Amino acid sequence: MNEPVEIPIDGVLDLHTFRPSEIGGLVPAFLEACAERGLTLARIIHGKGSGSLRRGVHALLARHPLVVSFTLDYPQFGGWGATLVHLRSGADKS
Repeated sequence: MNEPVEIPIDGVLDLHTFRPSEIGGLVPAFLEACAERGLTLARIIHGKGSGSLRRGVHALLARHPLVVSFTLDYPQFGGWGATLVHLRSGADKS
């Protein structure tokens, strides 16, 4: 019953049920899984709340080698409650 569940990677990660201390391995693994599937745009939903999840996500994104850029989502799609991440394509290894 405690076996891991395979979750499809569709480019969206919802962190609403996670604490900031739990995202250190999760976000990088998600980005790598997206890149392996050829996705160059990902969306990370961190919620608005106190901002601690957003700050943690942004700190991880700022140092991740697959991340080209990131920005808060468009206002009609979550605004500062979600972050859009542009990832390097498979052909772009630099």
